[in-house]
Amino acid sequence: MSAEVLIPIAIFAPLVGMVLILLSGDERPNQRDAMMVLTSVVTFAAVAGIVPEVEAGGRPRVELLEIVPGLPIAFEVEPLGMLFGLIASFLWIITSFYGIGYMRGHHEKNQTRFFACFAVAISAALGVAFSANMFTLFVAYEVLTLSTYPLVAHHQDHEAQRGGRIYLGILLTTSICLLLIAIVWTWVAAGTLDFTPGGILAGRVQGPELAILFFLYMYGIGKAALMPIHSWLPAAMVAPTPVSALLHAVAVVKAGVFTVLKVVIYIFGLEHLVDTGVSQWFVYVAGFTVIAASCIALTKDNLKARLAYSTVSQLSYIVLGAAIATPFAILGSAMHIAMHAFGKITLFFCAGAIMVATHKTKISQLNGLGRRMPFTFFAFFLGALCVIGAPPLGGIWSKWHLLMGAYDAGQIIAVGVLLLSTVLNIAYLLPPVVRAFLLPPKAEPDHGDGSEAGHGGGHGEGHNDAPGDHGSDDHRGDDGGRGIREAPALCVVPLTLTAIGCLILFFLAEPLFGLLEGISELGAIRQ
Repeated sequence: MSAEVLIPIAIFAPLVGMVLILLSGDERPNQRDAMMVLTSVVTFAAVAGIVPEVEAGGRPRVELLEIVPGLPIAFEVEPLGMLFGLIASFLWIITSFYGIGYMRGHHEKNQTRFFACFAVAISAALGVAFSANMFTLFVAYEVLTLSTYPLVAHHQDHEAQRGGRIYLGILLTTSICLLLIAIVWTWVAAGTLDFTPGGILAGRVQGPELAILFFLYMYGIGKAALMPIHSWLPAAMVAPTPVSALLHAVAVVKAGVFTVLKVVIYIFGLEHLVDTGVSQWFVYVAGFTVIAASCIALTKDNLKARLAYSTVSQLSYIVLGAAIATPFAILGSAMHIAMHAFGKITLFFCAGAIMVATHKTKISQLNGLGRRMPFTFFAFFLGALCVIGAPPLGGIWSKWHLLMGAYDAGQIIAVGVLLLSTVLNIAYLLPPVVRAFLLPPKAEPDHGDGSEAGHGGGHGEGHNDAPGDHGSDDHRGDDGGRGIREAPALCVVPLTLTAIGCLILFFLAEPLFGLLEGISELGAIRQ
């Protein structure tokens, strides 16, 4: 089957799955969940089928309709989009199984709506990944925002509604008031919105206007979560943990930083950015976000809130590499999309498994739990090492290339930011593991002070003690010595697989590099 046929199958198969999920309904949960898993497998198979042509240098393209002359809704697969598409579609399979185990184990309501919206979000993420021009990407980007709003507000209580409003308000405001203006400006100046190697703005937009346009793009892409427009992300932690995984690893934030890279490489052009220096100020903005978000993460006792601010920090690694705009830095940013995806989805899976098995959301409550949940906490340890960038986990490669890119560009401040943030990563990611394995369990009973981070302040605003458990009523203290009592297998097996994926990625650096060097600006790195 040709890549031109597989592209629409990959993008629209999740929408067919959404219909099948809705037709199955809550009355037939087994059929509904089977439809979701089947659809996720078909989607990944279609995406994987495109890889050989892209690796061979092809750029398969499909045009659906032309809005105005020269501005079609079109899809074209290049190496960066291929990487994002593979990550989103593959992790959807694992997240599907995890979502089934979590939603059932936590006795969540409205599961059909939940899984249907999840399918639409994956379709939109693949639309973003395979967009041939900025207009198509903008449409898919907005569909992704709207389809994930019901997921963020899933619990429909006050905290969920508040988190949903912040989420939708910030993302729609930035995209309409900033990103859309940037797109229209680009269309007027360049006469095209196609993603073109080397960019389309050189000789067309210069001086202060270029700097303003760059600002509009970078802050218009709100899903990249740069400070001070990052608050939508911790606010979205009111959502169930599978949604947190979708937000942080599979689709939403990755769509944001992916769009940043696409704009830098194919709209502005690396050489044009370096020659004009308009992205230099963004090095400082991204560096500040990396350090500030890491420091805030250190203050959070709620596990999901800590992981949320970790994501804000880690996303700015990718933006930092984009702002440096050299081949090594761009390669590190692109690779970090994959490395962070596997590391962070593992950490959120583990947080959800802890919630399902013990109803605990706080790091201070984890003492001794490693004896009760060894698989979960060892997976957390591997995911943390991947995010930290320690060998032999995949995260070492993306951070190494980011460091080399910053050093080669003479960006000593960026080098310092990357090194300092790694120390901060250790400081906020390893304490849960230390508490779980090395500290004795607390003898006092736990009276159940929270469920999801959002119901106990997962949005990071200090409300970490509010009740709101949607699970069972077992709030007994941890004994730590009554044997293994893990979460359901459909929770534990997926987090084990993603943790193993963090390890496998260490050995897959060469194939990833081989795929990404298909980006013309990166092809000279080997020489």
